Amino acid sequence: MQATATPTSDAATRQKYYDTIAPQALAPLWEVLKGLVPPEPRSKAVPHVWQYSKVRPLLLEAGKLLTAEEAERRVLVLENPSLAGQSRITSSMYAGVQLVMPGEIAPAHKHTASALRFVLESKGGYTTVAGERTIMSRGDFVITPNGAWHDHGQEADSPIIWVDGLDLHMINFFESGFMEHHNDKKQSLTKKDEESVARYGSGLVPMTGESPFGLTSPIFNYRFEKSRAALMDIVGQGRSDAHIGYALRYANPLDGGWAMPTIATWLSQFPKGFESKDYRSTDGRTIIVVEGEVTAEIDGKKFTIGESDIAVWPAWAWGHLRADKDSIFFTFSDRAAQEKLGIWREERR
Repeated sequence: MQATATPTSDAATRQKYYDTIAPQALAPLWEVLKGLVPPEPRSKAVPHVWQYSKVRPLLLEAGKLLTAEEAERRVLVLENPSLAGQSRITSSMYAGVQLVMPGEIAPAHKHTASALRFVLESKGGYTTVAGERTIMSRGDFVITPNGAWHDHGQEADSPIIWVDGLDLHMINFFESGFMEHHNDKKQSLTKKDEESVARYGSGLVPMTGESPFGLTSPIFNYRFEKSRAALMDIVGQGRSDAHIGYALRYANPLDGGWAMPTIATWLSQFPKGFESKDYRSTDGRTIIVVEGEVTAEIDGKKFTIGESDIAVWPAWAWGHLRADKDSIFFTFSDRAAQEKLGIWREERR
């Protein structure tokens, strides 16, 4: 019969041992195990809402302080209050609100991180990706695939404003990020405007079609007009999910998966008075209201999200939403990456 070991050391003796092994780049797992393997997730992020009515004038003020070329990207970073100084809206995602003034060009560059743009204001503003230009309108979901040259500009007489969402904290975690500046301020156009939509956006794809952007959708502007119409079709015909309402995800037409390899994006509709049941999932979500007004109660905190407001729902926090008016909202999160890693999880009450 094997004897059971009996600890004989006191705290001081153990600490002396820890001090001895530390210079050898060793650490005792038993002292840190609980922190490494928690019983369940607990996000460092907290629920929060940024009111567009307050953000917009501050962003326009920045437009008077420096040019888009000076800034390279004139953006107010949406920093989660509990993650100040880290440029994180959730623990894994970056988000900001970007401004391009009339006559400006945000210079061309490319980087490893994948980026999305959700347009809040634009009349004639454009983005160019890999030699193809698309005009941006309010509610459009625009993708900048990783490693693709991109620049933005406005030739009309009004500013363009959008929300940026990037997976750069995931890229930086793997220490695999690169960035490069273009020799010219903006790219030469090598494709017809909207060519990707014409080729891939009709519900039909080429028999031998491959995405020019690898795992990212070959469509890089999912227009709100079409997305809204598709969403309202299911509102008129189907039954809502008790936890997520009516929702459609943006899909890669070549494989039916998420439009971006690391970032999940979807569009939701709540009829006035609809209140979702309590829900939580392991992806921290950023929510942007396009139409209407939503009241959120997340992790015990209650707040209102109006049109163009931006809110964060931290990972694994219980919450629910209620539509005070007929509402449409856009959501993005790291769910796509989590699903590929086999770690995404949800709970419903």
